[in-house]
Amino acid sequence: MVVQAYVLIQTDVGKAAEVAAEIAKVKGVTMAEDVTGPYDVIVRAEARNVDELGKLVVAKVQTLDGITRTLTCPVVHI
Repeated sequence: MVVQAYVLIQTDVGKAAEVAAEIAKVKGVTMAEDVTGPYDVIVRAEARNVDELGKLVVAKVQTLDGITRTLTCPVVHI
């Protein structure tokens, strides 16, 4: 079973498009778009389990230049 999540990202001013383009290249990211509102980029990501999803966000997404804060929202099927 695949674990999916949306990652809401705040970036430095003027960096949203650049950050979205870089994140889109990360393995496990299925969608990355720059948006308006309280967050600058919304990412859809997937991994084999919660641990791998956490590693993806912490090691590959949060380390990119221009990101100031992330909020990970796992997808649930109720």
